[in-house]
Parts: sequence; structure tokens; C-alpha cells
Amino acid sequence: MNRKGPLVKRYDGNPILTRDDVPYPVATLHNAGVVKHNDRYIMLFRSHLHNGRSVIGLAESTDGFSFSVHPEPFLVPSHDDIFAEYEEFGVEDLRINPVEGEYLLTYSAYSRHGVRIALARTRDFKKVERIALITQADLRNVVIFPVKFGGRYARLDRPHSEISPWSIWISYSPDLVHWGDSRVIMKPVPYHWDEMKIGPGAPPFKTDKGWLHIYHGVFKTMAGAVYRLGAALHNLNDPAEIIGVSDQWILQPEDPWEVSGYVPNVVFTCGAVPENDGTVKIYWGGADTVMCAGTAVIDDLVQLCLTNTRSAV
Repeated sequence: MNRKGPLVKRYDGNPILTRDDVPYPVATLHNAGVVKHNDRYIMLFRSHLHNGRSVIGLAESTDGFSFSVHPEPFLVPSHDDIFAEYEEFGVEDLRINPVEGEYLLTYSAYSRHGVRIALARTRDFKKVERIALITQADLRNVVIFPVKFGGRYARLDRPHSEISPWSIWISYSPDLVHWGDSRVIMKPVPYHWDEMKIGPGAPPFKTDKGWLHIYHGVFKTMAGAVYRLGAALHNLNDPAEIIGVSDQWILQPEDPWEVSGYVPNVVFTCGAVPENDGTVKIYWGGADTVMCAGTAVIDDLVQLCLTNTRSAV
């Protein structure tokens, strides 16, 4: 694929949200899940409080770029039952997964026991019901496919492990609570832009050629790690089969607020919204400090996976 110019066109008004846009005291605003609900864009973003722990805030937009933040956080660590114990240190990096007419929310729950993934649901972004803690420590970055396969839900996740270094796995569930049949389906590639670790980014969305998944990859340099974004294409009928993985990244830290911040040299996505005009809006945290947005042509990303591909495992 020979395409001139960037695959992801940055929005001219980046960053689209910063801590100054939040009506309660926070130190950062980053790593947000985004979805279109009733013709409005809903963003659920992570913020560090001034004690260093994280909460999830909510912002809304009519155009996907100009967001208004609600006056109170959307999700804070629970004070009830088992969730209180495992969310003690904060809730982070939420994904919004549209599944069967509702939104499944997967987020990192931090505590003295480590980090694990919690699952909640909402229909209207007003009421939230916690369902279960769906992983043990230490798994992160869970995204759920929007349809069932053979009557089962499917998810992608990333165990924190040096045995099969920071790879992407798939698991299945009959009820969203009990997960199994897990297997690794995608690994980092040595001396490659994602050689240190990879992880699920935005929930996969359907295209004519397969499920398109925008993921993150990390490369270790003498000055520290660099987080970039890539794309992978999964079989429509069997999401464990990866048809192609982009050999090149689709986005890397370049703007000042991506290169410098709380965690330098990071673009990290938790959300992407496909549009009817064949484009996708991609949202990413810049340097774990601000929120940014851009657009890409879906077919360009698909063709990149099919024609300029590297091995999945």
C-alpha cells in the first residue's frame, strides 16, 4: 500500500480536552472510551486526582470533537462489597463496548492486590450496574466484541507476563462472568515498533473485510518507552483468526502534548467511533495528560492490514 500523508489525520483543535475543562479538581484527563449514543458522542475519561488515584469522568459532544464535561465524576471506586476491596486504589482506562443494545464497561480496578478488570453495564450513561470482576491480577486492556460467536461472548485482553511477553489473548464466555478457552493470538515482533509489548486498544468494529482492532504497541528506547498505535484485522466469523496486522504504526507521538507530559511519548487509545461516511474517529490520550482526536479512512486501515502485514504470532 503506497499512501502519501498520514493515515490518521489529527484534529486541528487538539488537544480536545484537558484538566482545565474539568469542573472538579484533577491533575490529568486521558485514556477515554468513546461511543455514539442517541446521536451524541459520550466520552468516559480517566483523571488522576491530586492524591494520585484515578476516577472516570463523563463528557458529551454533538460533533465528536467539542466536548463538555459533566460536573461530577461518572465512576469512582466502589465502597460496597467485593468491588470496594479491588477498586481501593482507583478505576482506570475504561472501554465502552456496545453489545446487544447496552454498553458493557470494562475498566482496570487497582488495589493492594494488583490490577484486574471489572465489568459494568449501562444503557443511558446515567445508571451504572457493576456485574463482576472478570479477571485475576494482572490482566489489562479488555475489549469485548459487539456480537456473540457460537452463542458466546468474545474478548481480547493482555496478561502482564514475560513468559509470552505482553501479548494479546482471546477468551470466551457464555454469561460475561465466567471466561475461558483462552489462547494467545498476537505477539510483539522482535526489533519492531511494537517489540516490547502490545495490548488491546479500542473495541473492535465490523468492516466488510473483518473486525478492525486498533491496538497499542510499545518500543523501548534509551530514553524510555514509546507508545504508538497499530491496526489488526480479525476474521468476521472467528475472531481468534487474525487476517492481517499492520507492519507499520498508524500513529506515533509527535505533537508537544504527546511527547511531553505525565508519561512522555505516549499515544494510547481506548475508543474509536466508525462513521457512516467510511471514516473512523480515533481518540487517544496524549502523554497520559490530555485527550486528542483524529480521523482515518476505514478502508485505508483495512488495506494496510491486508497488504502491508506482519506475522501475528
